[in-house]
Amino acid sequence: MPLVTTKEMFEKSMKEHFAIGAFNVNNMEIIQGIVDAAAKENSPVILQASSGAIKYARIPYLTKMVEAALEEHDIPVALHLDHGPDFETCKMCIDNGFTSVMIDGSKYDFEENVALTKQVVDYAHAHGVVVEAELGKLAGIEDDVNVAEGDAMYTDPEQAREFVERTGCDSLAIAIGTSHGAYKFKGEAKLRFDILAKIKELIPNTPIVLHGASTVIPELVEMCNTYGGDIPGAKGVPDEMLHEASVSGVSKINVDTDLRLAMTGAIRKVFNEDPSAFDPRKYLTPARDLVEETVAHKIRDVFGSSNKA
Repeated sequence: MPLVTTKEMFEKSMKEHFAIGAFNVNNMEIIQGIVDAAAKENSPVILQASSGAIKYARIPYLTKMVEAALEEHDIPVALHLDHGPDFETCKMCIDNGFTSVMIDGSKYDFEENVALTKQVVDYAHAHGVVVEAELGKLAGIEDDVNVAEGDAMYTDPEQAREFVERTGCDSLAIAIGTSHGAYKFKGEAKLRFDILAKIKELIPNTPIVLHGASTVIPELVEMCNTYGGDIPGAKGVPDEMLHEASVSGVSKINVDTDLRLAMTGAIRKVFNEDPSAFDPRKYLTPARDLVEETVAHKIRDVFGSSNKA
């Protein structure tokens, strides 16, 4: 199956009340783990690359590895730019075969965000590509995204309606309490489902996206720390909250940190248990397997997208 846009998968998710996992990719093993899990669960999936991932892996390698995954599996797969910082980056991805791009104008004021998003929408739509935009600011640090906790802000529902009407964006990332990175909450985890409900009421036909939505799975954090890591106090969004979001109108849930933890924990375990190991296949194979297991859990037990392909 060729790459698809998110249009049909989002329409189905809104109608049947489930979310689609958008998993960040950086290398071959992560791509294999994600797509193998999605295929086994018969789930649509979004592979997304940040500008940092593109700098690291280089865009021809990323696109060709995704093409290889499509040759192995017959499920709906979208290739998405995560947190596009400017028009030029979005254009580059569109011109290189991405089927979806995100323009992140949340660091600008409302009018500047509208203007930038509209510029990307016009170019993307002319090339058959869909656009995700963001309104509101998520705290946390991940790749090139760095927002202090004091600068974070919830999405205003009325503004969200105006923003979608004026830009024509295809989906909207909102801020209801999630944050980027491994340290999402200092105290009790809390998401503003009241804001989500109001936004869905005002723009019922617009797919809603949650960024910064890794669970920061405790077992994976413990694995990293047990085998020499130093990630104390990391805390994410509980699975129960993410499941509630998936049945309450969120169509796309982003996951990056949990995949990093899975890969790092598995590799650390091999090196700790066998200091003589130096064959990359010996430590990247269990890393890939744990990424696959983590993604399958998200799809099956949290997002509800199993058998929705």
